[in-house]
Amino acid sequence: MKKQHLISSILSTDNSVPWPQLSTMILDRTGSCIRISSKAESLMWRTERLFFLNGEQDLSSFLLVDMGKIKYPAYNCIISEPIFSNRNNLLSYEEAIEVAQITDEALDANKIDVVLRCINIAESCVSTDFPIQCSTSESVSSIRHVFTSSWVYSKVVTVGISFLEREHRYIDAINLLQWLLNVFTCDVRRGYWTLRLSVDLEHLGYIDESLQVAENGLLDPWIRAGSRMALQRRVLRLGKPPRRWKVPSFSRSALRKIPEVFVQGRPLNSELGEKNRYYNEAGKQCGVEEIALHYYAGDGGGWQGVHAESGIWLTIFGLLMWDVIYADVPNVFYTRFQNAPLDFGTDDFYTARKSSIESHLQQIRDGMAEEFLIKSWETHIGTACRGVNWGCHSLDELRAVVSCVGGTCLASLCKLLAQDYRSWSSGMPDLLLWRFHGEYSGEAKLVEVKGPRDRLSEQQRAWLLLLLDYGFTIEVCKVKPL
Repeated sequence: MKKQHLISSILSTDNSVPWPQLSTMILDRTGSCIRISSKAESLMWRTERLFFLNGEQDLSSFLLVDMGKIKYPAYNCIISEPIFSNRNNLLSYEEAIEVAQITDEALDANKIDVVLRCINIAESCVSTDFPIQCSTSESVSSIRHVFTSSWVYSKVVTVGISFLEREHRYIDAINLLQWLLNVFTCDVRRGYWTLRLSVDLEHLGYIDESLQVAENGLLDPWIRAGSRMALQRRVLRLGKPPRRWKVPSFSRSALRKIPEVFVQGRPLNSELGEKNRYYNEAGKQCGVEEIALHYYAGDGGGWQGVHAESGIWLTIFGLLMWDVIYADVPNVFYTRFQNAPLDFGTDDFYTARKSSIESHLQQIRDGMAEEFLIKSWETHIGTACRGVNWGCHSLDELRAVVSCVGGTCLASLCKLLAQDYRSWSSGMPDLLLWRFHGEYSGEAKLVEVKGPRDRLSEQQRAWLLLLLDYGFTIEVCKVKPL
């Protein structure tokens, strides 16, 4: 009997049945039931985590593949070293995950005392374990680092800092941020930590210290993308005379004017904090992005386009770079159930494949992008690949985009994502527009759309300026009420 039918059968039973008889009645319908012991459940959980190396997949993955519901890419598993070098590292990692889960539950239930205890546990465990883990290898790879207890505990502390900031406990947050920056010296999260440290110091009125933190952060190679842009703008805002007399070298670049256009729309609501909603030409409700698309299709220049943000670019990246992503690299594929190598999104991804990536990018510059796109689409359609969404865009749309963007811009974008996917996989402009001039040539434009009270985030600003440097045509479209 299916689960939903069983539940319906039980719920439809006469309400006069006494509760003590309920268990007997359920067993009459279900037959014998087996309860898995906590030890067996724990063993199964550990086995699944060791095999899949994440907390998202379980044994149902085998069934989904057998049923044809999911298809994973073809690649070779070349394994020369385990993720966990010994049992103690695995057990420490599991304990850290349990603390992280307790922290999340405590935050949801607003149990302040439990959250604070978890933060203390995480800090003390990292202080004890981190030097030992670092000394076992001269250079712990960024892949294996993610599977250490220290990395999990650092996430607990980071979440805890956000909680402390909401409680206005800035001194405690500052102490933890300084501790994280001292301990984790090679981590892409340093940008977030440094920015929060500068902001929290300013909250307490320590302007000179806040400025110094921001200035030092700009010397840190691990601080990138939107975090770097935010720190630059903080330095320019806080570092005015008499604190600083010299104008930073990046001031002209950071303060560049981004082209803007203004479009009018008939608003549905105008309440503060509400998402901007408008009426389109047909009198139906829509967002600012649809208003902008309508403008660009008509008076704005006869553009075709989609509201896709980062999604379409991650799809194009995955399709163009498919052979590179799933190339033979040791110790990045451990099972047949991965949609990307383990080093995807880390600095190691580009470093380990530098020669093949550069060769592939040169072919894209030379006009091979559309051929790569078609080949990947026809060969791998429906296959699970990190970032690729097969259902959002047709092959014709993607071909049009690739053709109009051009090889040089595509190669620059693909190289950026190959080098630092994690920092740059979000925040891209809302709209991707294209139009053809004749049969074989065209142009593309990227547009960030903002409502009357919206402002660019630092990540969005960083993207727009970077795209401008790469040779893309970009602008901000501001929708204002009639």
